[in-house]
Amino acid sequence: MDTATLLLAALVFLLAGTVKGVVGLGLPTIAMGLLALGMPPATAAALLLVPSFVTNVWQIAPFKGIGVLLRRLAPLLIAASVGTIAGGLVFGAPAGTWASLALGITLVLYAVWGLAGRQFRVAEKHEAWTGVLVGLVTGVVTAATGVFVVPAVPYLQALGLSKNTLIQAMGISFTVSTLALAAMLSGTGSLSLPTILSSLLMLLPALLGVEIGKRIRHRMSPATFRLCFLLGLAALGSYMVYRAMG
Repeated sequence: MDTATLLLAALVFLLAGTVKGVVGLGLPTIAMGLLALGMPPATAAALLLVPSFVTNVWQIAPFKGIGVLLRRLAPLLIAASVGTIAGGLVFGAPAGTWASLALGITLVLYAVWGLAGRQFRVAEKHEAWTGVLVGLVTGVVTAATGVFVVPAVPYLQALGLSKNTLIQAMGISFTVSTLALAAMLSGTGSLSLPTILSSLLMLLPALLGVEIGKRIRHRMSPATFRLCFLLGLAALGSYMVYRAMG
């Protein structure tokens, strides 16, 4: 990967980290959406691994009492891992027009869901089977696009968790999905040492972005920023769909 590409990727991760710092998510979505405009989706997904893993583990803290939450989310986490690996075996690593199309559609659907502001609720007695179903779908979407927020995040929000617990739950879900994505990319031959080193380099701008985002969060209405973020995702996803079908 040449220097110019690395610099552009660093800017993307700076932006993606900033979004995550403000709203608590969005790093993989923004990074994959922008990086896939200029490189194969599989390469973009590989660059995502280290920044995503570190920032999501950071998001899980504090770790005290995490065991209860892990047990509750176990069906989702296990199914997402299985779905990602199985999806990789069936579809291969994200590549080509179909992957860009799938990513574009995923971005649009995520943005529309967010803009609609719809809230669902999953009863505790149904969490086991719905967690497995949502996890499998999330895994397949992860394998196809490198983005692991849909439908996992809407599902987590439907569990009725407190604000801090929800942020922690998203961190756990994203961490597990990142590890599953890494395993899938490795199994399909899309993960090389140079790519891992490049991903490691992207950690610094991502962490800097998260810190910037936290500062912005104290100065700007999160609702306003979230609206701009979702509208931007919808526009980016629509463009990717248009380009893939053109």
